[in-house]
Amino acid sequence: QVQLVESGGGLVQAGGSLRLSCAASGRTFESYAMAWFRQAPGKEREFVAATTWSYGNTRYADSVKGRFTISRDNARITMYLHMNSLKPEDTAVYYCAAKKGSYYSDPNRYDYWGQGTQVTVSS
Repeated sequence: QVQLVESGGGLVQAGGSLRLSCAASGRTFESYAMAWFRQAPGKEREFVAATTWSYGNTRYADSVKGRFTISRDNARITMYLHMNSLKPEDTAVYYCAAKKGSYYSDPNRYDYWGQGTQVTVSS
């Protein structure tokens, strides 16, 4: 059974940095795409970034390009989201997600989800 466990959220001042982790287990993920989404109160879940285990190609939402970096450690089966120059509008619960095949920005295309980790950016 696939399990995704996020960690690394917290409270940070605007301009600061955080690194989120998503530890994956339960199967091999070579053919899988992994993504980060976020959801702020009263808003829909939105795409942040995605990558693939095998090739490491990446895609970012325009709102985070140049500030966030998605990466993965195949040996640890862990995905990361390095977040720099954080803004108050980045405040949200961040979720990691997985699906077989290519990545998409539509959360409905993903089969597996973590429980989420809260990121709060103060101004």
